[in-house]
Amino acid sequence: MLNNSRVVRILGVPMDLGQNRRGVDMGPSAIRYAGLQERLQRLGYTVHDCGNLDVPVVEEVSARELSAHSADGRARHVQTVAEVCDRIYQEILSCIPEEDFAIVLGGDHSISMGSISAMTRRRPTGVIWVDAHGDFNTPETSPSGNVHGMPVAALIGQGAPALVNIGYAGAKLQPSQIAMIGVRDLDAEERVRLAESHISVFTMTDIDEHGIAEVTRRALDRLNFMDALHVSLDMDALDPEDAPGVGTPVRGGLSYREAHLLMEILSACGKVRSMDIVEINPILDNRNQTAETAVELAASLLGKRIL
Repeated sequence: MLNNSRVVRILGVPMDLGQNRRGVDMGPSAIRYAGLQERLQRLGYTVHDCGNLDVPVVEEVSARELSAHSADGRARHVQTVAEVCDRIYQEILSCIPEEDFAIVLGGDHSISMGSISAMTRRRPTGVIWVDAHGDFNTPETSPSGNVHGMPVAALIGQGAPALVNIGYAGAKLQPSQIAMIGVRDLDAEERVRLAESHISVFTMTDIDEHGIAEVTRRALDRLNFMDALHVSLDMDALDPEDAPGVGTPVRGGLSYREAHLLMEILSACGKVRSMDIVEINPILDNRNQTAETAVELAASLLGKRIL
């Protein structure tokens, strides 16, 4: 880890407004129940849990916002999602010292717009986006209108203004600052946009052909000009056999061991300063298996080794 910081701060964001399947708002509780703090303390870290942001549930979203969705195309609950992400941004900058490692627990993947905006405000930061999906839709291209499929587009300055301007106005990242790993499920227009974006995309086909170690090293090579990295881990990047409790499962994902090796190599690069863990849905899980796996992956990213 950069600067060898031994302090980790955890922030929970129990939000499921970015998608239309309920349950990922319970993700932060599931991860805590799986023992995240205790696992990191055993690795020698001082861990501070900053608690959860207060996030409205779908039933609390105002009739005014529901009637205003057309202003941003098909982006459902866009204003409330943007407001929550603005609060994530402010909370990180005000409550998590720059030298500490930040872990943001979702919630759906739209929370990354708040966390990454904060990290890029502090310093130029590259992003390792570990996900079955590209999350590169805009309101105009999204078949569902779900905002959790739009964060990468918003972070490079494309899409709904409310999302593009989270934290501060304009793009937070250039395409050259992003590497995606594990992609295997793209919408039709999203596929075209992503192919033209100049983002480094490593699909499951790339992983099958070259192995996760080679793919991870290629991703790091693409980001070697960055001094700091943020890992945004969507648990649906893993195969449903290993992570059944996710909002949008897709067969053919990373194996348990591939995911650990990915985290171990990212840890060894010495540049990772922060991470998201998102899209855990305990309602769909098997005895908290997915949250327990997430805790193990976070431990690998923060230095846990076999020897």
